[in-house]
Amino acid sequence: MSRALRRAAADRLREAGVASPERDADELLAHVLGVTLGRLPLVDEVAPADAATYDVLVGRRAAREPLQHLLGTAAFRHVELQVGPGVFVPRPETELLAGWAIEQAAPLATPVVVDLCTGSGAIARAVADEVPRARVHAVELDERAHAWAARNLAGTGVELRQGDMADAFEDLAGTVDVVVCNPPYIPLEAWESVAPEARDHDPHLALFSGDDGLVAMRVLEARAARLLRPGGVVGAEHADVQGTSAPAVFSGTGRWSEVRDHPDLAGRPRYLTARLAR
Repeated sequence: MSRALRRAAADRLREAGVASPERDADELLAHVLGVTLGRLPLVDEVAPADAATYDVLVGRRAAREPLQHLLGTAAFRHVELQVGPGVFVPRPETELLAGWAIEQAAPLATPVVVDLCTGSGAIARAVADEVPRARVHAVELDERAHAWAARNLAGTGVELRQGDMADAFEDLAGTVDVVVCNPPYIPLEAWESVAPEARDHDPHLALFSGDDGLVAMRVLEARAARLLRPGGVVGAEHADVQGTSAPAVFSGTGRWSEVRDHPDLAGRPRYLTARLAR
């Protein structure tokens, strides 16, 4: 019965255009049954009440509600985050940017790291987890997203503030070692091309950034220049079509050296890094 349920659910999700129907079907059933994915093949029978709950969740996923909203959690590097309506669901590709920030902070005695546009708190939480001696600060403008970040960062030592990255952490100006940010970067004209899971469920404040998608990137460039110590570094995610235009925001000011772009695991341009000139 378990196998038939999963197969039927996967078919339903595939017809709805879900990108990973088999995996999502398995994740949802494991969630309902309270078992790991590894133990799911060992389950033969599913109680009628569990099957009914599963059917409802599969229906919501077929309507393109994010899988992570249905599960209530999202994995990010070595931590698990609480997510739901009102907060941007962290993507696997952002783990690369977080890994870069961790690599930059790790060799320093007491690194100061600032995560702008923290959303769920994913990057800040990962840095605090993997570089325990780091002093990590995070800011989020959206009230609902800030509430999710507060849950995820509670007890981690991360200082979380609510506010605009454009003027955040003025008290840290000139002292920060690493600034990291996953800003909104989708052009407004690209509305129709955005996956329903993001377009209909992620906060628009976390997605769209003006006609060219680089409005927030320009704000970030100016703020990072203000916050970093000379020789400090900044890293920022961008859309795969912005592999030239996003780094140009930094290289065009004359304030930065070592402006570089980096690919994701699929080889697509994904994030830029730069060092504040000494």
